Amino acid sequence: MRNILIIFGVVIGLVLARIAYVVIPASGMLDDIQSQVPQQCEALTIAPGTEDVTIDTRSGLAYVSTDDRRNSENSRGAIYAFDIHQTDTLQLISTDVPADFHPHGISLWTGPGGEQRLFVVNHRTEISETVSAHAIEIFDIEADGRLTHAESIEYEALHSPNDVIAVGPRSFYATNDRAYHSGIMSSLEAYFGLPLVGVSYFDGETGRIVADGITYANGINISADGNQIYVSELLARRIRIYDREPASGDLSFVRALAVPTAPDNIEVDTVGNLWIGGHPRIMDFPAHAADPNHIAPSHAVRLDPNTGDAETVLMALDGELNASSVATMHDGVLIVGAVFDDHVLLCPGM
Repeated sequence: MRNILIIFGVVIGLVLARIAYVVIPASGMLDDIQSQVPQQCEALTIAPGTEDVTIDTRSGLAYVSTDDRRNSENSRGAIYAFDIHQTDTLQLISTDVPADFHPHGISLWTGPGGEQRLFVVNHRTEISETVSAHAIEIFDIEADGRLTHAESIEYEALHSPNDVIAVGPRSFYATNDRAYHSGIMSSLEAYFGLPLVGVSYFDGETGRIVADGITYANGINISADGNQIYVSELLARRIRIYDREPASGDLSFVRALAVPTAPDNIEVDTVGNLWIGGHPRIMDFPAHAADPNHIAPSHAVRLDPNTGDAETVLMALDGELNASSVATMHDGVLIVGAVFDDHVLLCPGM
């Protein structure tokens, strides 16, 4: 009996230590956050769930992934595009999509001849023995800007994709955000920040895991020279940096940079800064998911991957935008999107 009590005490001690040193810091509940929303920011209504945004730096077009995540079984997601300096150009461009289309992270690939493809994480709702729950959909971008569906890619290592970064016409990296989706292990993984997931790589023919031991791998992006990969560790409040071997696709961990938020998607600007949409109060996220009236603060951070310097550029605490998932900057225009809200914050003159 005494040994059982000792074991029980040790387990309780480990749990309390995990809560004190990992869970509470990751939640942001002890951080002193202040509202910081530039006056020029305005809401641009698009569609429910503006979860990911990426900008074509050549044309100034912003691509937006949308899906009504509170009603996904009765709706279909979409991709929109607009000129960041002319918002009246907003248009639906995803008219040729799979019937079961629920987009998440997106990535724009531009080939050496100027040809472009959009890679999209798709979470299917109609699953069977022959239909996987997840796929990466690849679209050709036509001359008129509309998307033409090229193919769906599935493989075993793509088991819980969140975001994708294209590195070739049909090759890419994708994060897996969870190892478990139900049961006690799902709760333990989420609430104790267990490092159980990683990054997969599809080389154009086969897919495999190339990085693991990550705590809720979320956003992913690549440096301009293609030699480094950046991965958000949502529940650890840091960005992992990996060296990339272009020929093999292998990744080697370099370092992790702390950020003052639970980081979601990552975008990279033309000078190499990382732009991160995040959740400064992550415990407000599930409450907002259940109730749209519950405010979940939004956070946009600029990170220098060379120095580790992180700067808050937007903090919305009053419902201007809830549960921000992406921030991107181009030509002086900041765009911040969200997991559930039907709009982005558009902030010119930054």
